[in-house]
Parts: sequence; structure tokens; C-alpha cells
Amino acid sequence: MKNLLLLHGAVGSSRQLEGLAKALSSEYTVHTLNFSGHGGRELPEVFSIETFADDVLSFLDAEGLTSVFIFGYSMGGYVALFLARHHPEKVSSVFTLATKFEWSPDIAQREAKMLDPEKIQEKVPAFASALKARHQPISWEQVLSRTAAMMLSMGARNPLSTPDFSAIMQPVRLAVGDNDTMVSIAETTAVCRQLPCASLAVLPNVQHPIEKIVIADLAREVDLFFRNP
Repeated sequence: MKNLLLLHGAVGSSRQLEGLAKALSSEYTVHTLNFSGHGGRELPEVFSIETFADDVLSFLDAEGLTSVFIFGYSMGGYVALFLARHHPEKVSSVFTLATKFEWSPDIAQREAKMLDPEKIQEKVPAFASALKARHQPISWEQVLSRTAAMMLSMGARNPLSTPDFSAIMQPVRLAVGDNDTMVSIAETTAVCRQLPCASLAVLPNVQHPIEKIVIADLAREVDLFFRNP
């Protein structure tokens, strides 16, 4: 069976992809990992797309995987395309879901403000509790703080630009929900047009959080693409 790697999003962990992994396990050998500082893994000095890409490369080497299909949710999709650009021999094709590509200082400031631990604890205590459980024994507050710093860094210098997207030759499917308030259809379409072998999927009635997506529907979309990229 084909080797399929699932990459989680920012402040997430591999556990948020367990349902998708199970749904695809009959057709693929599914692999998951936690990025550094996520899911209880030791915090790196800084969070960055480069650091997380190195996590994937180390995982592939440890598992003896020469090349994989990659599904990346949100930040995981960005990491997948970064790998496709800089380590093309490792990536057969990529399916991204709800990946934010448009980063500027203003956008980064707006997104980083949403990761204020004190405000989350005050206004959404259930989410704070979920983050604590997801990342223990690592401080969930530090995970949010370092993610916010990474966003600000991406706002100052986007790790992927038009020349990078234009150099990605693998088949790519960019999926975005029509009710996603973080990632716009316009920014996803703009990047799709820059990729030489890409297609766009706008998913109806889908918001940004993967927890709110019907997993059976998502698994079907992913499987159809990787069967005929």
C-alpha cells in the first residue's frame, strides 16, 4: 500500500487526525507524527516551518520511508509544500486542507492576537483545558506563545513565495472550506494558480476546525486525489 503521512495543524497534535487515519487505513499505510513542541514533545528553541520540516525528514529517515504522499491540515499543509519545494524527492504528492498562505505583518498580528493564553482561559476555558491535555507535560501557554511568534515571523518573511510555488512540480490539491473564516478561497485560489500541477477543491459547509468536518467526506476527497493525482 502507498505510504501516507498526515500532518497536524498549529497548536494541534497527531491525535486530531486519528479519525482520518482510521478512515484511510484500509487503503494506505498511514503515518502520523507530532511536530516539535506539540503533543508532549520537547519544545524547540523556536517554532518555524523549517523546524517542522526537519521533524518530518527525521521521521521519514527513522521509518525508512523514501517518499510519501502527504495530507497536511492548516499549518501541516504549509509544511508539506515547503518539503515539496526543498526536498522534492521525499514527496510524491500533497493534499492540503485549510492552509493559510497569505501572511503579512497585519495578518500575522491579527492571527497572533487570537493565541493569547489569558484570553483563551477567560473566554474559552474548555479549549484551554483541551490544549493543556493535548500538550502535557509541555506548557500549553508556551505552545501558543511560540506559535504566535512564528506567525509574526512569517508575516515579516513568508517562507514560501511565488517562485517557490512555481517550482513545486508534484501534483497538489488545495482544499478550503467555504465557511472558513481564517483561510479565504481567494488566497487559496491565488496559490493554486502559481502551482504548475495543482487543483482546487472548495468544500461546502466546511469551517476551519478539522474537528467540525465530517471525516468520511474528507477521507473520500483525500482518497480520490491520491488515487488519481
